[in-house]
Amino acid sequence: MASQGLCPSIKNILLLDSEGKRVAVKYYSDDWPTNNAKLAFEKFVFTKTVKTNARTEAEVTLLENNIIIYKFVQDLHFFVTGGEDENELILASVLQGFFDAVTLLLRSNVDKREALENLDLILLCLDEIVDGGMILETNGPLIAEKVTSHSLDADAPLSEQVMQLCFDLVCVWEAIEPNATYFMKATA
Repeated sequence: MASQGLCPSIKNILLLDSEGKRVAVKYYSDDWPTNNAKLAFEKFVFTKTVKTNARTEAEVTLLENNIIIYKFVQDLHFFVTGGEDENELILASVLQGFFDAVTLLLRSNVDKREALENLDLILLCLDEIVDGGMILETNGPLIAEKVTSHSLDADAPLSEQVMQLCFDLVCVWEAIEPNATYFMKATA
């Protein structure tokens, strides 16, 4: 699935725990046709990268003709895979967008327990970033905003939905502009 330089594509996005087990994964390529092939790839990638120091910045490696960009945070390992002809900077921007969105959605408490408790938000996050291998969005705060708008409880009263949306938007905005001040105009 070469992109030919015109339209970059993603083969998969993996979120694994500190033992290499799945937390959330999404495959966009037929390179791994069976679940066993996917699990074997995940184990291979994990064992090849686990001893590296990818805690401060994302790292890049070439494994089995795939470029893999990865980053570790606490007990979570984030991976983005593209073909060997993909641009590493584009793959890195996808990884950073995913990481930033997850950080915002988990309120900066990025660990396995929080990720599993909010798995629905993480899976929505993956859907907002890539569709069928095509990159849709790489801006973390924008991804988080879209996810929070999807996660409103449709059965809740409208006033509660509005309050939740406002709260979520303020949280996203504070992450973007931590020193921002808010003004509300009183109406008579």
